[in-house]
Amino acid sequence: MAKYLLLKHYRGAPEPVNNVPMDQWTPQEISAHIQYMNDFAAGLEKTGEFVDGQALAPEGQWVRYDGEGRPPVTDGPFAETKDLIAGWMIIDVDSHERAVELAGELSAAPGAGGKPIHEWLEVRPFLAAPPTVTECPH
Repeated sequence: MAKYLLLKHYRGAPEPVNNVPMDQWTPQEISAHIQYMNDFAAGLEKTGEFVDGQALAPEGQWVRYDGEGRPPVTDGPFAETKDLIAGWMIIDVDSHERAVELAGELSAAPGAGGKPIHEWLEVRPFLAAPPTVTECPH
C-alpha cells in the first residue's frame, strides 16, 4: 500500500470543463457537490483506502520566516486567484494506477447544473521514508 495526496484545486490551470465559479452555484448545487465528496469518501472507507480529507476555507494568509522572530504575514491567497487549493484527500492504495483512477472519479463531482466539473486534481505520492541504518560503521 502507498499513500497519495489528491489535491483539489479551485479553478486551477488547466481550467475545468464546467468552469462556473463556485460562488455562482446555487445552494442545491453546492449541497450536491459536498454530498458527492462525502459519498466518495464513504466508499473509500469501506474499501480501506480512505485515510483523511478536508475542504479548506477560501480565506488564508501567507507567512514566512523573517530571520528576526516575527514572521511577516500577508493577506491571501484570495478566491479570485487563478489557483487556490480547495481541499485534499489522502488515500492509501495498492498502486499509482489506482490513485489515478480514484482522482478521475473525484474529478466527476457535480457543479453548476449538476454537470461534472472535470476539475484537475494533483496526485502526489507521499515521500517514502529514507532507509534506516541498522549497523554502526565503526
